[in-house]
Amino acid sequence: MISTPENIELQKFYTSLQEDIKSLSISQEEGTTPEQTFTDLALSMLSEPGETENYRLGYDEKVSKRGIEHKINAYALSENYETLDLFISIFNGTETIQVVSKTDADKAIDRLLKFFKYAIYKDYASEVETSSEIFDLAHTIANSPEVKEFLTRVNIFLLTDGEVKSEFKTSEKIAGCTIYYRVIDINYLFNLSEKSRIPIEINFEANNAVLPCIIANSHNEEYQSYLSIIPGEVLAKIYEQFGSRLLEQNVRSFLQFSGKINKGIRKTIIEEPHMFLAFNNGIAATADEVQIIDLPNGQGQAIGSVKDFQIVNGGQTTASIYHTWKKDKAIISEISVPLKLSVVKKKDKFSEIVGRISEYANTQNKVSVVDLSSNKPSHIELEKLSRNIWAPPKKGDTQQTTWFYERARGQYKNAILKYGFTPSKKKAFELKNPKPQVFTKEDLAKYVNCWQEVYDERKLVIGPHIVVRGNQKNYVQFMNFNFDKKPDNIFFEDTIAKAILFRAAEKTYGVKPNAIGDMRYITVPYSIAWLGYKLNYKLDLYKIWKNQAVSEQLKSLLYKVMQEIESFIKNNAPGSLYGEYAKHEECWNSVKERNFDFDFSIITEDLESSSSATKRRRVSDDDLAKAEFEASISRIKSVHSQIWRDIEHWGQTNKNLTRYHCDIANTISNRLRSNRELTSIEISNAHKIMDIIVEEAPELFYKLDEIDESADNKPQQKSEITIEVIKDIVAWDKKNKRLKDYEYKFMSNLAEGKTPLTERNLFIAGLNLEKIKKQGFGK
Repeated sequence: MISTPENIELQKFYTSLQEDIKSLSISQEEGTTPEQTFTDLALSMLSEPGETENYRLGYDEKVSKRGIEHKINAYALSENYETLDLFISIFNGTETIQVVSKTDADKAIDRLLKFFKYAIYKDYASEVETSSEIFDLAHTIANSPEVKEFLTRVNIFLLTDGEVKSEFKTSEKIAGCTIYYRVIDINYLFNLSEKSRIPIEINFEANNAVLPCIIANSHNEEYQSYLSIIPGEVLAKIYEQFGSRLLEQNVRSFLQFSGKINKGIRKTIIEEPHMFLAFNNGIAATADEVQIIDLPNGQGQAIGSVKDFQIVNGGQTTASIYHTWKKDKAIISEISVPLKLSVVKKKDKFSEIVGRISEYANTQNKVSVVDLSSNKPSHIELEKLSRNIWAPPKKGDTQQTTWFYERARGQYKNAILKYGFTPSKKKAFELKNPKPQVFTKEDLAKYVNCWQEVYDERKLVIGPHIVVRGNQKNYVQFMNFNFDKKPDNIFFEDTIAKAILFRAAEKTYGVKPNAIGDMRYITVPYSIAWLGYKLNYKLDLYKIWKNQAVSEQLKSLLYKVMQEIESFIKNNAPGSLYGEYAKHEECWNSVKERNFDFDFSIITEDLESSSSATKRRRVSDDDLAKAEFEASISRIKSVHSQIWRDIEHWGQTNKNLTRYHCDIANTISNRLRSNRELTSIEISNAHKIMDIIVEEAPELFYKLDEIDESADNKPQQKSEITIEVIKDIVAWDKKNKRLKDYEYKFMSNLAEGKTPLTERNLFIAGLNLEKIKKQGFGK
């Protein structure tokens, strides 16, 4: 491989990925393989931008005399049963990137395809062992009436940490479903990490689709709009290929495409397709780029192609056209759909403007985009709390750590870049902010929602059956009904306690071959919810927070509870459809009514009591602001004054800093050297400058390790400045007159108590001490 800047960055990403896999494999429970860890990391990257959703790890491999017949590493079945994603992994785990041969890739894809072919027949579902991680999936595919009615798209994914250079077929038809083949190799994952998502590109012109348009004659710097008409057949085929990936990423989770066809739209399509344009409001979409072409014979202009096409309103319309075409065999050639396409010009405001378009276009939805975005005040407040509340050290440890709330994807990685300027500082950052203590919005919703029921009037809206429905559905309910108050430190501490409890339950449940069963994603939330319900929510969460762990007695009880609840659900689920049954309120009601024979006295010490109750102080906004300020100052001071001089020189030489910022860097260097306080303007600009250096010239920070190492090698001396030493200096200089008049006056005022012994004043006194030492003081 030729060394280019792109290849160097790709290799860095690859190395970082392998390090993550190794560290996670070590920290996870016995039975987890590096291949499944890689699968999990790759799918987490794909799920954030909506390439897949609600994925579940599920390894299964059938081996016969002929070799491996089929293999699967993970799967995802969409909430509306319309899309099934199947994943198989080729994991190398080598130091350098390997090329995956076409033969190996073809074999892997064929093995995964065979699994799907086998699974659509009931006879195969009956062959799957109940202990298999894909038992539930096989029975759902074979027996679920919703799958039979709605499943139209199967995505076969090949995941690999290698590089795939071969071409593959893109789609085919099997059992009435369109099968799409996708390869996610290291290049794709790297691009995804850099760009957040791989944009959808559609070439209408190449597919003989004519989209005549009118270009809105509005001169502004924010956006450009195009008004067009998109044929129903074109829209249906786009949806067939991309599905929910078409829906703008920030709202995909909350404004789902529905498998159920809108009756009014369906009736119009079947009975009066020519009236569709008059009756329907159409769709609103955004794009990063639009190519306009001229129509022949001076007939105007048309949309030739679009890059990063995303629908922000009209998902129901799109899905209904598609399903009426597929299920009812409706003729949609007469269908025309109004299209308003907007291109956001200001890329730095892209998310904000698209969010507002989504919000206003979807005002009929109960949940607005703004309410559910990562920028909601409650999420921002929780993020602040997570950065400034230190967890107590675990037993036998002295290191305090944080639980890092990743409000938006990539925040943890960015924080390492910003605060871990050098290898040693990166290590120090990770010690204080360990990766296993990072949690996301979806994790937050899962931990909180499985803890306690919530009713909206008489309707049960939060419970473990909601958690089992998957991250997106559960998160919507969480935002609607369980996150309506401003979080404070007590909420944060209790949430972390719930996280510790949930993760302890998962670890206690185990993974193959040392697991209770094959329903961890169901059994864990149900067991925690059942235990909380039966204990009247008297489990001492504050004790879990203080210990940063769950007691052995509680783990033991959890193990027994999970055994009983898993067995109960399996015995009561109709037709072995455990996963489907667990999504319904009926299942939860049946479970919570059961009184399993458990001795709760073994966890008496884990329960709240009047004698052990601790009065907890709520941290005020002022306290939080003070902690934030101190963290901000600490970051600036972590960069040595000498480095700030280097930053100034770099900015002047390369013109990458403004004259103003160069002056700020110089000022900060001087202030740090003389131990003087920074102004609010200097603090604000210091962070801006440091962020620029992180992006443009991180090598400037590498001297920090050398400076720190040099300081570490110097003998540590106890400070010589005391009130007695100051008095001696005044007495000595009164005779020898080596200090300047203002210096002597300053020292005299310190000695007499007229000037306070602040850190700043002691620093200045130290400078005077060094000066007179050279003149004979102390000899």
